[in-house]
Amino acid sequence: MLIEKDINKITQRGASLETIQQQIENFKKGFPYLNVIKAATIGDGIISLSDSEADKYAGYFDSRANELKLLKFVPASGAATRMFKSLFSAKDEGKLDKSVNEFLERLKDFAFYNKLIETIGEASADYKTVLEHLLTSKGLDYGNLPKGLLHFHGYGQTARTPVEEHLVEGARYANSNKEVRLHFTVSPEHRKKFVELIDAVLPKYEAEHGVKYSISFSEQKPSTDTIAVNMDNTPFRTADDELLFRPAGHGALLENLNEQEADIIFIKNVDNVVPDRLKKETILYKKALAGVLLEYQDKIFGYLEKLYNEEINDALLAEILDFLETKLCTLPPEGFGAYSFDAKADYCKRKLNRPIRLCGMVKNVGEPGGGPFWAKDPDNSVSLQVVESAQIDLDNPEQKEIFQKATHFNPVDLVCSVKDYKGNKFNLLHFRDPQTGFITQKSQSGKDLKAQELPGLWNGAMSDWNTLFVEVPLITFNPVKTVNDLLRNEHQPA
Repeated sequence: MLIEKDINKITQRGASLETIQQQIENFKKGFPYLNVIKAATIGDGIISLSDSEADKYAGYFDSRANELKLLKFVPASGAATRMFKSLFSAKDEGKLDKSVNEFLERLKDFAFYNKLIETIGEASADYKTVLEHLLTSKGLDYGNLPKGLLHFHGYGQTARTPVEEHLVEGARYANSNKEVRLHFTVSPEHRKKFVELIDAVLPKYEAEHGVKYSISFSEQKPSTDTIAVNMDNTPFRTADDELLFRPAGHGALLENLNEQEADIIFIKNVDNVVPDRLKKETILYKKALAGVLLEYQDKIFGYLEKLYNEEINDALLAEILDFLETKLCTLPPEGFGAYSFDAKADYCKRKLNRPIRLCGMVKNVGEPGGGPFWAKDPDNSVSLQVVESAQIDLDNPEQKEIFQKATHFNPVDLVCSVKDYKGNKFNLLHFRDPQTGFITQKSQSGKDLKAQELPGLWNGAMSDWNTLFVEVPLITFNPVKTVNDLLRNEHQPA
């Protein structure tokens, strides 16, 4: 199926022929469903912190922050096109629906209003002129920019982009010895604009917060793109007979994350930000999550020191196994009781010596996306996993019932530890489950095709991490999926 010029193209992209052949095989076989055992709930997989506990853990993190290398990792390559879907329909086809009418009626309530009117030159323009100047290069060109560069929040006569809100957040919780490190993953075509924005605003925020920022960028690697196939699983070819490769979803960012150097990494999507007046709880819970992570890390590292230095007896092994089951929610495979002492010790080493992630979980309010579950692992142990609906066999009544019992939702609010007990970086690519990808149906030039996404960054890409779920307040989850989300109280000035 693949000819010499195909193989050359694959090599030029930095991928291997073996990887592409495996992707084609995945299309043929499909990905297996995950076997979920039960939904994680408060007291049964999800930790709930009282106000005093949240303060205590935040304080513990504060006491340790200056001895740690901290990083805030922000996936920011997503285009804003979907934010403006209904506005594009109105501009191109004259379709005025409820959301478009609300947008036009409340135009003055958007943080970008003044800038938009500046580009138009008058405040009383007809709606098509307004939309053209908002969405196209005639004006703000918001329809072609990533979310991170749009004006989200108004502050009197000024406005802030999500990138700037992340700079402000970073100064409040990713601050070690007054150094604040942020890493943005961006698309190649927009990198220059991100750099220009950062260069323009950094002196202001450094002066305001008394910190020095260290900002870095990376792009999704072409080598992580996946091959597209026809509906019969043969490689899809473009009009000029070339193979088609497509970006493989946020799971591709595992490679970017793997290249970062830090003791603690905070991860949050670029559009999940609030104005300063609502930041207090976000800051508190980010620090609290980091404090919980550090407490668990201390315990895990202590056990690993003893396991690898052979300072272990029956009582200590029983204590470690209890910690794995009751604290890390990692249950051994069936028949584990019959394992030898050494085999049980090796199991403990393998399960403890992994990256750690603390995932904030909010109460389920009907948002689409992943949730917290106990699930069967490839080695037949059971652990906590963030599971997307596409990973569950919803045609199976038992699995569907478990899925519907989920009380919480994953808002992509993570704090991660990616070094082992000796301070060496883990290779994160070794801790993903390649069998947790996704297959979707798309089209190109009017032809149907199948596309493949890599295991999601907070799903299969982190499936073999030690995972803890902690309930966080709903106010910490305020993504902007459509432009009218910016009209919600959480994104408006007081």
